[in-house]
Amino acid sequence: MAISGEALQTNITKLGPLVFPMSEQLLFVVTLVAKKLFKMKIKSYISHFKLAFEHFCIHVGGKAVLDELEKHLELSEWHIESSRMTLYRFRNTSSSSLWYELAYSEAMGRMKKGDQTWQIAFVLGFKCNSAMWKALKTIKPAGKKNP
Repeated sequence: MAISGEALQTNITKLGPLVFPMSEQLLFVVTLVAKKLFKMKIKSYISHFKLAFEHFCIHVGGKAVLDELEKHLELSEWHIESSRMTLYRFRNTSSSSLWYELAYSEAMGRMKKGDQTWQIAFVLGFKCNSAMWKALKTIKPAGKKNP
C-alpha cells in the first residue's frame, strides 16, 4: 500500500495543474512555499478532488485499496460505489475494471453532460496511471437493465 501511495502521489503531482482550478493550485503553492522557504511546520495542502471530478473509477485491486483511496481522497460512498460494485460483481479484473465502473455509472444515469471522470489504475503497485474523461452528453439510466 505504501508503494502504491507513493505512485499515486507522483501521479497527482503531475495531474493537479491540468485539472484543478487556479484557486486550488494557489493554495498548494502557498503551503509549499511556507514549508520549504520559511521552514514552517504546517501540513501540506491536499486539494479536494471533488472540485475537479464528479466521478471516480478506481482500479479494484481489493477492498483495502478502495478503503485507503476513499479515506485519503475524502470520497463519499456515492463516489466509490461503482468501484465497490465492480469488485463485488466481477472481483479484481485488473485495470479492465475501470471500464466496468464507467459502464456502471452510465447505467445508473449518473453521467451528465460536462461531468468529468478520473480513472485511476495501479500496475503491479509500482506505477499509477490516470485517464480523465469528459461526458459529451447526458447518459440516460439503463432502467431495469443490469449495468
